Amino acid sequence: MKKNDVKSIISVFLKDNKLENGLLDLEVKKVWYEIMDNGIANYTIDTKLKNSTLYIKLSSPALKHELNYGKEKLVRMLNEKFDKEVIKKIVIS
Repeated sequence: MKKNDVKSIISVFLKDNKLENGLLDLEVKKVWYEIMDNGIANYTIDTKLKNSTLYIKLSSPALKHELNYGKEKLVRMLNEKFDKEVIKKIVIS
């Protein structure tokens, strides 16, 4: 069996069982922690992807304020990791 065949079978399985969004949410969470390293990751309480919007919950008010200024850059950085537009908007709370 070829690699592309396995990939398409897995894709169909994920779609049929409505697991795509949950898997994508986990991937986004993983990429967030990779990109943010320990500095910002230590203050991240939760991340959630819903309808192409990434919701980020932080424990530091100062960091929330600072990251609000760079949301467009964060969207670009995260989407570059996926080679497609997965995230259109970021909401920081």
